[in-house]
Amino acid sequence: MTRTKLLFREEAYSRSCHASVISISEEGIELDQTVFYYTSGGQPGDIGILTLHNGDTVDVQGTVKSKTTGRLVHIPALGATVPALGTKVVAKIDWQRRYQFMKMHSCLHLLSAVIDGSVTGGQVGEQESRLDFDLPVTNLDKPRISAALNALIETNHKITSSWISDEELEGNPTLVKTMSVKPPMGSGLVRLINVENVDLQACGGTHVKRTGEIGRVQVTKIKNKGRHNRRISVALTKSSAPD
Repeated sequence: MTRTKLLFREEAYSRSCHASVISISEEGIELDQTVFYYTSGGQPGDIGILTLHNGDTVDVQGTVKSKTTGRLVHIPALGATVPALGTKVVAKIDWQRRYQFMKMHSCLHLLSAVIDGSVTGGQVGEQESRLDFDLPVTNLDKPRISAALNALIETNHKITSSWISDEELEGNPTLVKTMSVKPPMGSGLVRLINVENVDLQACGGTHVKRTGEIGRVQVTKIKNKGRHNRRISVALTKSSAPD
């Protein structure tokens, strides 16, 4: 069974790639390889453009896993002319949007290190993101958490990835912080994201290379969502993307 090579897992900073159309369905377009991240782990899928050799373009309004095959598909804009099987394309993501997600996703890993509690849910946004924690306490302090996050960001810790087997992950459950969502498994290998000297956990999302890229952040809201559920929202105070 043919599968798409997920280039974003090896290099999150890749903005485009050459690819071929290998499958077309009502759900979307499947390519042999892609830089487009698919919706998972609380991070939205990428949007962007597929450019054909003749200059025609197809707007991609989302990237998801197919409900029927489990494969990655690029969702074309309504009314778009879908390229034929075998067509060569250049797949290019909306980089400004993706880079925002990379910064925010990395920031949430820092938040999970600052807060001593299991993660019950989360959502990555372009400007504001949140994590839910299983915590009995209700006196969480926004300025204190903001200061702790910014201290980790300013220290500019290196962020790297590595791989372990499914069996190794099962034998080390502390590498999974999310109670509601498991990291991508089933291919034999699971990706770990290591924020040097700060955090190590299984994650399939896209991240920046150093915490300093995130920029200053601020805890904007802390809500009690149940007896033991605390929702902490964090926002970027500046938005920028590298050239």
